[in-house]
Amino acid sequence: MEPPKPGGGTRPQRGGTRKLGRPQVAAGRAGLGRGATMDLMLLFICLALPATSSGELRAFVVAHSHMDVGWVYTVQESMHAYAANVYTSVVEELMKGKQRKFIAVEQEFFRLWWDAVATDAHKQQVHQLLQEGRLEFVIGGQVMHDEAVTLIDDQILQLTEGHGFLYETFGIRPQFSWHVDPFGASATTPTLFALAGFNAHLISRIDYDLKADMQKNKKLQFVWQGSPSLSESQEIFTHAMDQYSYCTPSQLPFSNRSGFYWNGFAVFPDPPKDGVYPNMSLPVTDTNIHMYAQAMVANIKERAAWFRTNDVLWPWGCDKQFFNASVQYSNMDQLLDYINKHSDEFGVTVQYATVGDYFQAVYSRNLTWEIRNSQDFLPYSTEPFQAWTGFYTSRSVLKGVARRASSLLYAGESFFTQYVRKHPAGSICKHGALKQLQSLRWAVSEVQHHDGITGTESPKVTNMYMDNLMYGMFNVKKLMASIIFDMNNAKKSEEVYYIYNKDSGKPGTTDVDHYVIVYNPLAWNITTIVTIPVNISSMSVYDELGHSVPAQIQSSAESHSIYDLYILVEVSGLSYKKYNVKPSNDKQSAFIGRSMKYKRKDVMHSVQQSQKLLPVTSNCYEIVFDQNTNLMHSITNRETNQTVQVTQEFLEYHVNGDVTKGPISDNYLFAPNVSAVPVSQAVGLEVVSGNLVTEIRQYFFSNVTAQYYTHAVFTRMYSVPEGYDGKLLCHRIEQEYSIGPLEVNHEAVLRTSTNLNTGQLLYTDDNGFQIQKRPFKAYVNNTVARNYYPMVQTAYIEDDTTRLVLLAERAHGVSSQGNGQVEVMLHRRLWNNLQWDLNNNLTLNDSSVVRPVFWLILGTKSATSVLYQTSGLALQHRPVVMFGTFSGDKPELPGQLQQRSAHSFSITVPPNLHLQTLSIPGWTYSSDHAEQVHTIHMGKQKQGDADFSRVLLRIRHLYEVGEDPVLSQPVMVNLKCLLKELGAVRLVEERSLTGTWDVNTLKRWKWKTAQNRSKGFSNSTEISDDFTVTVHPKEIRTFFVYFQDQ
Repeated sequence: MEPPKPGGGTRPQRGGTRKLGRPQVAAGRAGLGRGATMDLMLLFICLALPATSSGELRAFVVAHSHMDVGWVYTVQESMHAYAANVYTSVVEELMKGKQRKFIAVEQEFFRLWWDAVATDAHKQQVHQLLQEGRLEFVIGGQVMHDEAVTLIDDQILQLTEGHGFLYETFGIRPQFSWHVDPFGASATTPTLFALAGFNAHLISRIDYDLKADMQKNKKLQFVWQGSPSLSESQEIFTHAMDQYSYCTPSQLPFSNRSGFYWNGFAVFPDPPKDGVYPNMSLPVTDTNIHMYAQAMVANIKERAAWFRTNDVLWPWGCDKQFFNASVQYSNMDQLLDYINKHSDEFGVTVQYATVGDYFQAVYSRNLTWEIRNSQDFLPYSTEPFQAWTGFYTSRSVLKGVARRASSLLYAGESFFTQYVRKHPAGSICKHGALKQLQSLRWAVSEVQHHDGITGTESPKVTNMYMDNLMYGMFNVKKLMASIIFDMNNAKKSEEVYYIYNKDSGKPGTTDVDHYVIVYNPLAWNITTIVTIPVNISSMSVYDELGHSVPAQIQSSAESHSIYDLYILVEVSGLSYKKYNVKPSNDKQSAFIGRSMKYKRKDVMHSVQQSQKLLPVTSNCYEIVFDQNTNLMHSITNRETNQTVQVTQEFLEYHVNGDVTKGPISDNYLFAPNVSAVPVSQAVGLEVVSGNLVTEIRQYFFSNVTAQYYTHAVFTRMYSVPEGYDGKLLCHRIEQEYSIGPLEVNHEAVLRTSTNLNTGQLLYTDDNGFQIQKRPFKAYVNNTVARNYYPMVQTAYIEDDTTRLVLLAERAHGVSSQGNGQVEVMLHRRLWNNLQWDLNNNLTLNDSSVVRPVFWLILGTKSATSVLYQTSGLALQHRPVVMFGTFSGDKPELPGQLQQRSAHSFSITVPPNLHLQTLSIPGWTYSSDHAEQVHTIHMGKQKQGDADFSRVLLRIRHLYEVGEDPVLSQPVMVNLKCLLKELGAVRLVEERSLTGTWDVNTLKRWKWKTAQNRSKGFSNSTEISDDFTVTVHPKEIRTFFVYFQDQ
């Protein structure tokens, strides 16, 4: 975020922010939408206000620097221009004054400084400052993650990586959050922070009108029960920042400059050699110290009026601050001394503080707090025409790659963990392998930043994220291929290609047999279809015993020179199978899909004639198409005989990019000023039918004679042969869309309209963890945009009997703009002339083609409740497919193959549980915390000593209380039996979410509420002697499992 510009009219409550330190249009993004002049007057008017209640106000001055891991500048550019200097100068300055304090947030920057910049003296000083409580790590994740479009697994990952570094290096465990900048607040985050052992949570960006109401009624602090099923057990005290947010007031009337930023604003690409930065606040002198004090006290009093206690959190800092901590502290020291010497006059005392100091003061007041239920704070608006709902879809390609990388990492972790446990004498260097995994752990963590996966960054920063993700993915693919080599005793001359999805693989060749290795990363047995690109039209597929495997081959929709080979695979939990693919022309060859092409139809001028309907059928569904338009007409669930009228059409919102003509859409904001319009006049249709897959290809053209289509839908229905468990596969309708390149200032949506009487009620997920109810709300302005919500994995609409579920493999914006409708924003391409956006290259001129995939499920509410959780995970974690030649193989007996491979084993959990993590942690932990701290303080801790006998295991219950009569029940799991294939379990420790606490020693603060009248500490649960645990609805349980040496 950018600091404020002198005289630019930015709102004091944002202090100079960012995305919104912009003049006028941007000013309001900060908080309440009033003009800046009013605030300058308030500085003086508020001096006359009495203290909020009896007693003196106490202000906690929290020094901080908000350091975006990306956004406008790359991490490397930021380290060079200012970030390294923040930690160097802050540490040096803290040592010069015992009263000084500072909070550090994003671990990616701190770790880079620690590893590459900090001297031995600096490191010693950091240890001392942490012991003295004058340097405090808050949140402690790699980044300050976005809350709207991130998946729960990736939030946990980035927290775990940051916490692991802090625990290994310092033996400390963050206990407070500081989520000051994510654009809206999810109800998942408070639950995760509670599970990580936090005592209090802090948020800032919530709807401007809601914040104004909460301020007025002193309701900015509450106990948040983010999960309806976990409620009291994982509740957390939450502080919503007031309208000034995390920056100090941005304008001081006596200086015409930003307030309290004596080091000015950071300069890129190089720090100025003379040390003079733009907009340095006037130094504190005898002549202006009283005016400085008046301004600070006025702001403290204004803020105090919005809270229940006399303790006032006063953030001191903003974006990219404290790169010259010397000038910052030397001026603030004088100011704080002056106010404290005149505290009788001012009615205020001030002190340097950490976030923990502030929350400890509030906790000690022993007040009774209101409870907030599981409702989130999404979407987020800063003014009537500034709905931050565009970023739910911005940079869809990056969102897709980030999720694919996350999925690959998930597979690689369990694959490597099993290899380590089952092949202790294997030839792969385990430490090197952990480094390969770590490169992807860190890349996936980094992109969760609130200006990363959100798509709100500059193109060069997008490239940085993509490069790091691709490098990490390459490493993990290489590792998985190496493990296959090692476990199959392959020779170096043989090769394994890796494919993740059908458009990233190498076509097969005709002169050698291929082996296809399919790894199932889920802890359930799966039956599914994998797709392989090949370059000949006649192939046969065999399993390891030489039995023919059901397969289908057809021309690819993308290229006539390539064929898609669909293979029906059955793979046990966390195991792999090997298939032999070879050219053939015999009766066991793959079924060749039959194509039927239909004439392109003019949908704008379709003559009202007798309806011609084309039914396309699978085991579970019948989809009917209207041959007058080539559009979908209805879907029937063949099991229940429910028929729902369903039409789908691509529409575009044409939005304004000229700030002189009204509100604009940009990478953050969605600001439509007219209804969406249809994009195509004509639709082409092709149906390719086969024994396994029926694919309906719809091509949308701008007019009847256009040569190239602008949008496409590829709908796939699956038929499962008898003898296979096809429940999940049969019940999904897969749709892959192709959109782009768009014209500038067009935002593309797919609207699905049904005859379900939904009352415009939409359901969407928070982070793939829990469902939120989204009733349509009418607003005076901007109703369309303010009714958009993030869909990370799931959205559905329903009436009394029937539900239509949409599952996604990347985040999108989703809305219900009419009864029975659900529309998903798929792509955006924008340009505007706001100078601030132009200066920072933030106009989102995204000319890419995007190809998102959705799964649709239609059925009764009870049937879809059973299906959507497991299906959503099956879409996120599709099998990993490797294929290549093993040309040196001699014919082997099936028994030898079975004996050698990992896939004769499996790890499976019941269908209402998800094995969320199975990995070898990359950080050094200790079961004895005191010993860990002592070892670090004695300087004996050796970094990088991974314990390969310890496995990190997370198990998540997928269902809410009462969601399903069977699946919502608690589940007993014997961990010894579950993991028997990995070796003999010696010890199980239950840990906090990120592994740093033994839950039996974790005593979180219990805040008083009307439900819970006494203050105290929350309790933990036990593991039985035989390693059996009971997992209750929505619980996430984290364990360290230790195995006996092999």
